[in-house]
Amino acid sequence: MLHDRYGLELSTNSSIARDAYVDAVDAVLSATGDAERLLQTGIEADPEFALNYAVLARVQQLSGRMPEAKASGEKAVELAKKATDREKQHAQVFQLLTSGQGPKGLELIRSHVQQYQRDAFVLAPACSVFGLIGFSGRVEREDEQVALLKPLVKAYEDDWWFLTVYAFALVEIGEWKHGRDLVERALEQKPRSAHTAHVRAHALYEAGEDQLLANYLEKWLPDYSSDCPLSCHVWWHLCLAKLMIGDHQTIFDIYDQHCAPGNTTSPSINVFTDGASLLWRSELAGIERSHDRWEALLDYRNSSFPKPMVFVDAHGALPAIALGNKTDLDEWHDQVLEAGNNGKLPAGHIPAELAKAFSSHAKGDWSSVISILEPISTDVVRIGGSRAQRDLIQNTLLSAFIQDGRPEAARNFLNAQSDRAQTVPISGFN
Repeated sequence: MLHDRYGLELSTNSSIARDAYVDAVDAVLSATGDAERLLQTGIEADPEFALNYAVLARVQQLSGRMPEAKASGEKAVELAKKATDREKQHAQVFQLLTSGQGPKGLELIRSHVQQYQRDAFVLAPACSVFGLIGFSGRVEREDEQVALLKPLVKAYEDDWWFLTVYAFALVEIGEWKHGRDLVERALEQKPRSAHTAHVRAHALYEAGEDQLLANYLEKWLPDYSSDCPLSCHVWWHLCLAKLMIGDHQTIFDIYDQHCAPGNTTSPSINVFTDGASLLWRSELAGIERSHDRWEALLDYRNSSFPKPMVFVDAHGALPAIALGNKTDLDEWHDQVLEAGNNGKLPAGHIPAELAKAFSSHAKGDWSSVISILEPISTDVVRIGGSRAQRDLIQNTLLSAFIQDGRPEAARNFLNAQSDRAQTVPISGFN
């Protein structure tokens, strides 16, 4: 019997199907390469090998092709009836995830990795800030992520992928020095892994090493295909680094080419949330508002997200606020308020409160911004995303403190975050 890169048995006698599976898994785990093309080669070589369909289901899910993903997940489960117990559970995980049963999928992942610790592809959907735990809406989700991964450290040893996801989990609980060491080790093995380069970007951001971050990404990004899933988001990190160091001249040349709606094939959730965050934060830093870019984002939100969903819910009001579109703002606020009250959004009432705070900021009602955001500052983690992404909210609060003539309150807020570098891109604040 053949084995995967982690030493796990595979129910195929075709080395072509095995190699395609191994390469496709690495392509997904690194966000590089054409995983779907690899999988088609593997499926042609052995159409009875279940796990190539499980990976295909995940690829289709990540690209938003849910009917195809569901069909592939069901095909994997059907074929896995003739496979090992591990492969049966492996396939079942992705059948659950592609049929809208995320909580059940996470429960099975937790059980599965206790028995099959090195089944990395099954573990992966529970990792990262956009994973099942990251988007759970739980306040304690960051510690929960570390708790899932820490017992597996010995099982994975120096594996580049595990070092990457464990590093990210550590960065997000403030242990960015340890996380940075781990991700550097991962990059020595897999320097072109986009997920790994992305985690290094987060570690450098948390360290306040913004110039080093900009230099690194300017060298790393040109050879990364725009067709790969992290393209928009990693270019966003370069824009953010330039914003942090005050190099404003090229930010929107980069954004327009690599991140703007219509110019990227990256997942819609990244295109919208990264764009809205960058435009808002650039204005906090003193850059002039671009109505055309905000209009494009509003159109994109309306076409891509007719109903609020996780993480989009926290950003969805921003285009309407920037454009002074009260009708759209009121409709969005009512939607997220109702969805939150009905338990349909992991972050509950937080997105509706954020819409009110952002709207108050646009009106110059600084005291209202502060009165809304201060009480929920420890609950904002529920929206999902990373610390770097949630700084959209922190910076809005800091801006309100400063505009309200309360710089000491701003400093006290920053000083309370002793595990972070205190660099904030707000014009006039230092």
